[in-house]
Amino acid sequence: MADDVSSPRQPKKIHRFQIGLNVIVQVVIVIVLAAMVNYLAFEHYRRWDYSRDKKYALSAKTKNFLASLPGKVRMTVFFASNNPLTGDVQSLLTEYQYASRGKIDVEYVDPERSLTRAKELLGKYKVVTDESVLILDYQNRNKTVKASEMADTSQGNPMTGEEAQITAFKGEQAITSALLDVVEGKKNIVGYVLGHKEPPLASANAPSSISIFKTFIENENVQFKELNLFEVPAIPTDVKVVMIAGPQYDFSDREMKMLRDFWNKDGRIFLLVDPAAKTPKLTAFLNELGVTVDNDRLMAMVKTGIEEVARVRDVVAHFLSDNPVTQRIADVRAPFLGPTSSVTLAAAPATAASNLHLSPLAQAEKGYWGETDFNSDNETLLQYDPAKDHGEPLTIAASVEKGGSADQRVQINSARLVVVANSTFLQDEALTQGQQGLDFSSASINWLLSREALIGIAPKVPQTLTFTLEPAALRNLRWIILVLLPLVPALIGLAVWWKRRA
Repeated sequence: MADDVSSPRQPKKIHRFQIGLNVIVQVVIVIVLAAMVNYLAFEHYRRWDYSRDKKYALSAKTKNFLASLPGKVRMTVFFASNNPLTGDVQSLLTEYQYASRGKIDVEYVDPERSLTRAKELLGKYKVVTDESVLILDYQNRNKTVKASEMADTSQGNPMTGEEAQITAFKGEQAITSALLDVVEGKKNIVGYVLGHKEPPLASANAPSSISIFKTFIENENVQFKELNLFEVPAIPTDVKVVMIAGPQYDFSDREMKMLRDFWNKDGRIFLLVDPAAKTPKLTAFLNELGVTVDNDRLMAMVKTGIEEVARVRDVVAHFLSDNPVTQRIADVRAPFLGPTSSVTLAAAPATAASNLHLSPLAQAEKGYWGETDFNSDNETLLQYDPAKDHGEPLTIAASVEKGGSADQRVQINSARLVVVANSTFLQDEALTQGQQGLDFSSASINWLLSREALIGIAPKVPQTLTFTLEPAALRNLRWIILVLLPLVPALIGLAVWWKRRA
């Protein structure tokens, strides 16, 4: 009987030290993992803008510039909390800090709450305006951006108590422009050639036909300077780029000598050719560089109805990717309004002896051809003839570089030229249809100035969103507001009452 009764099992010894050590190790691992996740999230986080209008999304050009900042920039924001732009500016500067990867420090000072700090900084930067401002400081150079420069506002109506409303926020344009000014310091001078019936930069009687282009480029720390080659012995040394925009008359021998001397001294030229103008001496200069402006006009046949077609002479072109000028705007489509000719580039073996590097920048879309009988009224002649007309691909813009290096990382002094066989695509009436021409011209000038970091799609020009309603739509809207909207809650209330009554 005693053998059937089993002896009680001895209790298992608890290893408290091992359990405690295991718990400590687990806690340490959890802490390390949490610290690692927080570190990675803080140092390598990503931001996305899912808003409809991408109000705070920075452009490619601004991001490229911020990535190339040589040193730290300090921004001091003097905006009162009740300023309607305060939230927009703070959100935008957050994007600047993120894109600069620690090269931008921002301090927010509310002049109404931090009066002592505000007086100290305003005295330091010698700011005398009562308007809300943003001050940029870089290596003892500073620039002030006013709140009025960051937004377009409506006038409002004080008689009816209507306050001014913000119609367009253009903070990126203002801040990036100020950053360029303060980082680069001295403005880059572009000599704008006059004297051959080119579009004027400014006019006393009427606005300039290239005012949009001028304002856009000047926001990139560029200053246009009128240059009449008849009045100077040589192109001034402070002129970094010479711009020739569609001259209607040819250059004289003296002017051409000045232009060649400028080119031979590693000069930079931005040339817009008017295909309708007769400029043999200027054309001969391009021929010396391996560029031939063909005696044709680009046109295409497009459908305007089910069985109707029409001939168009305005060109839609795309930018190419295998060159430093347009590689960041590659495949972007742009309209080139007005007469456009094709451009033929000399083959590499023919230009190798002169150390010239030619590259096409823009080509017309499929369907265009270069018509040599462009002045004819005969519809039969205005058809593509492969025997005499020019077929695809049709280059309309090209770059030329004398010297330099094939490796873009190596900076060597060189002469550079950008030529476009269209002189009207930068006029205001063309640029109001799209910003692609501005991006291309900006990329060209920045390449000529050796500022490759600024090549890219620029901040969009803000436009006020407007819409109109037809009379029928207005009638429908009136019925919706006056009848449908009150009727829906009334029917719901009636249904609830009927249910409770039942």
